[in-house]
This record gives sequence, C-alpha cells and structure tokens, in this order.
Amino acid sequence: MAILAELNDPRIRDVTVTYVEMSADLRLARVHVSVMGDETRQQRSLTGLRSAAGFLQSRIAKRIDTRYTPRIEFFLDQGVKKSIEVARILREVLPPPPAPEEVDSDEPDPPRNP
Repeated sequence: MAILAELNDPRIRDVTVTYVEMSADLRLARVHVSVMGDETRQQRSLTGLRSAAGFLQSRIAKRIDTRYTPRIEFFLDQGVKKSIEVARILREVLPPPPAPEEVDSDEPDPPRNP
C-alpha cells in the first residue's frame, strides 16, 4: 500500500505488506504485514497500524468506487521469520557445499555455445 507512506506515526517502521485477504462481500480486508526487527518493534508497528486503520480506511475510500469501504484489520505475517529460521537450521544440519577446487575434475566440461 502506497498509503502507508502517508502515515507519520514513528511506531510504524520497516513494514511490508505481504498479502491481503478480502472477505467474500468485500467488507473486510485482512492485511498481513512483515516487520523487520525484534518482537518489540514488530508489536509496536502492529499497534501503530491498528490505531491508524480508520485513517487508512478513509484514504482507501477516496481511491476505490465500491458501495462499502472494507474495514481493515492488520496481522503480523511470520512467514519471513520462519523461512529465515528454517534456513538457519538447514545450514546447521546439512554439510557445506564443496569448494570449487574440491569438485571432481574427471568429468569433461559441458560444451559452450559461441
């Protein structure tokens, strides 16, 4: 949402909208956000977004032409955090890839296209 750039709340920093779920009747928008930083920063940004929901809803109402303006709810998306954690665990469990000099050189190089 480019509308997030219009917010002047210092609590709302490093926020990325990951996806939005709309209800079937288009009256509710569940906005999932990812916030860079620790748990405290994430909760602070989420609190700021939730307090700005009415303002954001009014800005959206000016941009869309529907009978009802969706009510906005914000949720913290933990997908990025979980993927980073999975990558860290995999690095610990899996052996490191071989260095280029350790690769078996008995196989011929693939042909190159000029």
